[in-house]
Amino acid sequence: MTHRQIMEALSGLLLGMFVAILSSTIVSNALPRIVSDLGGSQSSYTWVVTASLLTMTASTPLWGKLADLTSKKLLVQSAIVLFVLASAGAGLSQNTATLITCRAFQGLGMGGLTALAQVVMAAMISPRERGRYSGYLGATFAVATVGGPLLGGVITDTSWLGWRWCFYVGVPFAVIALIVLQRTLHLPVVRRPDAKVDWLGATLVAGAASTLLIWVTLAGDRYDWNSGTSYLLVALAVALALLFVLVESRAAEPIIPLRLFRNSTLTLASLASMFVGIAMFGATVFLSQYFQLARGESPTMSGVMTIPMITGLAVSSTISGRVISHTGRWKVWLIAGGVSMTGGLGLLGTMRYDTPYWHLALYMALVGLGVGMLMQNLVLATQNQVAMSDLGSASSTVAFFRSLGGAVGVSAMGAVLAHRITDYVQEGMGRLGMDHGGPTGGKGSSIPHLDALPGPVRSVIQTSYGHGIADVYLFSAPVAALALLLVLCIKEVPLKTKSGLQEGATPVGPTD
Repeated sequence: MTHRQIMEALSGLLLGMFVAILSSTIVSNALPRIVSDLGGSQSSYTWVVTASLLTMTASTPLWGKLADLTSKKLLVQSAIVLFVLASAGAGLSQNTATLITCRAFQGLGMGGLTALAQVVMAAMISPRERGRYSGYLGATFAVATVGGPLLGGVITDTSWLGWRWCFYVGVPFAVIALIVLQRTLHLPVVRRPDAKVDWLGATLVAGAASTLLIWVTLAGDRYDWNSGTSYLLVALAVALALLFVLVESRAAEPIIPLRLFRNSTLTLASLASMFVGIAMFGATVFLSQYFQLARGESPTMSGVMTIPMITGLAVSSTISGRVISHTGRWKVWLIAGGVSMTGGLGLLGTMRYDTPYWHLALYMALVGLGVGMLMQNLVLATQNQVAMSDLGSASSTVAFFRSLGGAVGVSAMGAVLAHRITDYVQEGMGRLGMDHGGPTGGKGSSIPHLDALPGPVRSVIQTSYGHGIADVYLFSAPVAALALLLVLCIKEVPLKTKSGLQEGATPVGPTD
């Protein structure tokens, strides 16, 4: 395929990714306002984020496996439709329970787009050239990530619109994406009438991941970490995971083929992706809370202030992809990304509510540069060493571990944040000679309205959120360092010069 043919085929896919990412990030700066208006708590805030990550994580392997068995184009279109319908439902929510449910369905669509974008690219483009086009994917990710919070902030701050329009605004883009996909994406359709989807394996992996996340999210709030309930949930998660391994070892078409883990690159890249997910999602999801509740900024300004991190991500993903395509060398970029992300998170751990913004901008840029060099290139390194018939499963496995890490990270860091804020608020109130009570933040309490608080109390809340969110970054930095150690152990293999379809490893039928 020529460059023009590839770009035409990718245009609808990139637009679909743009819709999903925009619809996801557009609510980030609006979440404090949304949760507050719906009467939610810090736990609700965490679950609004975790719900979509949970279902995205659980469904990613299934989407990847289906991509090896049926029309990739139809799957992408189905994922977009599901995502947009769930977004519209979220806009109609009257309480946090409904919102969390709709966010869970959003996650199903996100899981499809996350897994399928990489699979479609791998089918059309050789690993040697894929870095160049992964840069376009990274740039799309960055533009949507920058534009989403900014647009969401403007919508939330506009009285005649309101935060509900954050969920509706992506619908026109989705319609355009579906039309473009129908006209431009034409891939051979797999014909395997004898193949069966491993529904039992999909159920078990979803159950194990869900149980793990429920334990991490609720421990320390609804029950103690050292309690019978905690031990029961851990035991159930382990049992479901072991059953999953047993089922996969005997399944004719396993949802995650265990034989893939004989490849050390896939194993190390999957584990590294998990730690990248923990550090990336677990830390960055609370940035909007920091800017709004620790610094008193509006939702719009919260989006503006995160631009350095997103700019770093866009620049590093684009440049690294082009250089990798030119030189064929990719490991040095993974190492540089691990160092940058670890250093940036460690520096963010030193921030307080009154830290000079230019310091924060530098720290966020370092995190963005690191994530941009790691996220796409870990998938590239994996795809370079698997056959066409396993592209979907291998790509979705790496995405699954990244999503799992992100969901665990958000849940764990949310629990840490709730406790730290509670402690800091109690300490600050004690210095004022006041009892800690009311909607001032912390474990299970409501997200505060800063403008409605007396001056001394507002100062305590801002200080508590600033210090508490910084602690989240301190916990994230060692996790990022683990990703760096795993990347160092990956053996660099020269990139192949044939695309998945050129290898012809899978019987195919007519194009879509």
